[in-house]
Amino acid sequence: MKELSKREKIIYYKFLNSLPGKINKLYFRKLKGKFKLNNKSKKKKGFDPVKNIERSLELFLRREILKKFPNDGIIGEEFKTKKTKTGFSWIIDPIDGTRSFIIGSPTWSNLISVNFKNEPTFGLVNFPMLKKYYITGINRNSYLVENNKFKKLKVSKSKSLHRSKIAGNFFGWLSINQQCKISKLTKLMRYPCSDALSYCQLCEGRLNVVLQCSNQIWDIHPMIPLINNAGGHISTWKNKNAKIGGNIVASSSIILHKKVLKMLKPVT
Repeated sequence: MKELSKREKIIYYKFLNSLPGKINKLYFRKLKGKFKLNNKSKKKKGFDPVKNIERSLELFLRREILKKFPNDGIIGEEFKTKKTKTGFSWIIDPIDGTRSFIIGSPTWSNLISVNFKNEPTFGLVNFPMLKKYYITGINRNSYLVENNKFKKLKVSKSKSLHRSKIAGNFFGWLSINQQCKISKLTKLMRYPCSDALSYCQLCEGRLNVVLQCSNQIWDIHPMIPLINNAGGHISTWKNKNAKIGGNIVASSSIILHKKVLKMLKPVT
């Protein structure tokens, strides 16, 4: 498999790092406070809101990407897939945390992953309302960028589950019966799970374990290089590659990861 050259890494990283400023400018000047809410869920009792703002943001990102990389592929939540001719693909979630967005919580974000040969290589998580973003660098590092200052991210190593900060959200996905089967684990979940922000907090060393259900590929692909570069571990609950999406667990150490996977077995 062809390896990325340093020049390619720099080109993609610089472009990715330019996007938070462009996204925030568009959102605060033209889109803020102007969303329309619809339900795109095909299930009678489902709730999958789609907004004009999501579509506007994804269209904007597609145009920006194609101006710079016209032959790259694009996979987005709102529009059809564009196949790659270069081996590079962009995975876009214009607004991750739509429910948070709707109620005015600042934890929603824009998620972008740059994949090379189907492998998540660069990740960006931008929080417009929190005025910060998380990004992977060219030397397998991850950074928090706040007030134009870059802080290198590193997970907080822990071997003890009982001393770990564990965040998870099962409601709406796991039945009460299923949750009872892993009650020893759910009792340890004492911290809120806030969409993509929780994965980022793991990279910062603020959390040790994050558990989420039903992640789409655009939800999780940006997180994979961010977490790996910060020294963490991420997989499905069945210990498969996280890039397939689904139920995901991220941990700050391999020891913790194995312990959590073992506790999850009754519901996998």
